[in-house]
Amino acid sequence: MKNISKNPMFRYLILLTICSTVGLQTWRTLFNNFSVEIVNLQGYQIGIIQSVREIPGFLALLVIFFLLILKEHLLSAFSILILGFGVALTGLLPFYHGVIFTTLIMSFGFHYYETTNQSLTLQYFGKEISPWVFGKQRSLAAATNIVVGISIFILTPILSYTQLYLIFGVLIIAASLWALTKNPVDKELIPQHKKMILKKKYSLYYFLTFMAGARRQIFIAFAIFLMVKKFNFSVQEITALFVINNIVNYFLSPLIGKSIIKFGERRVLSIEYFSLIFVFLAYAFVETKIIVAILYILDHIFFNFAIAIRTYFQKIGDPKDIAPSMAMGFTINHVAAVFLPVIGGYLWMIDYRIPFIIGACLSAISLIAVQKIKTMA
Repeated sequence: MKNISKNPMFRYLILLTICSTVGLQTWRTLFNNFSVEIVNLQGYQIGIIQSVREIPGFLALLVIFFLLILKEHLLSAFSILILGFGVALTGLLPFYHGVIFTTLIMSFGFHYYETTNQSLTLQYFGKEISPWVFGKQRSLAAATNIVVGISIFILTPILSYTQLYLIFGVLIIAASLWALTKNPVDKELIPQHKKMILKKKYSLYYFLTFMAGARRQIFIAFAIFLMVKKFNFSVQEITALFVINNIVNYFLSPLIGKSIIKFGERRVLSIEYFSLIFVFLAYAFVETKIIVAILYILDHIFFNFAIAIRTYFQKIGDPKDIAPSMAMGFTINHVAAVFLPVIGGYLWMIDYRIPFIIGACLSAISLIAVQKIKTMA
């Protein structure tokens, strides 16, 4: 594993992953306060903006067409450049439609980098290494989240929202411009198809990707809302949980990658889905604040197990199909983001437990489906 750090593409992707994390975390940390205190947005407007934020993920399939005119590593760097512009401009356009515009720019940059990052990692690192590389990226992203959070905590009393967005955005832009001057490409790498790929043999990968997106939307939309609404978690308590969660994931993410290498995708994903059945049911029926906090951390840990879905594709897929298939997978993963939060919101009004019970059912279905994985480490 130590020799991987000398790989030009590894260093390239690590830098861009840190930039991507800085951009999303800055935007997310400041967004609610900025929206309320400066832009004076109402609840329904924030809901619309959050929906807009998911549109680029749903349109990740368009990455395939951009690859017709750009090399994939350049598209990665260019995506980070766009992300940086979106973050930098946010504070300069403090009105409703301005926030929608900057959110869309930021989100296109973030989602398109995530798509190309998955693709390049699977292309450049073999089946016995890629899970560790994904885990290392997740680990450094967790550390970056902590650093950004501390930085914003320290700088907020000193600087305005506009200045904060601008500083972090400019730093990201500078790093992306540096990346655009680099060429970490291995010329002997197998060329990628530059067209949409849909194959029957990838159907299990598509299904698991969709289910992972659906479960994740239930968590994003309702888990923290439950913690605040029912258990009266304060901003300080949520922040403390966020820090604890990132510290845990900093240490655990590389170990999760190694476990995929050692035990194989089927076993690791089986553990994830089996555990999530009980996590979602616990969200629905638990009455203790400390247990809900533990569930929040466990949920994030199991989220990292989804690395195994990508490495499963690496084992069954045609090497030429990686780039278009990662784009297709990202779009499929975000299909649920279009309708599930809305449906779940209506079901919440009937009984708040229903969305979590649905999450448990989705996990059970995934547990059954993942037994069809035949490729083992």
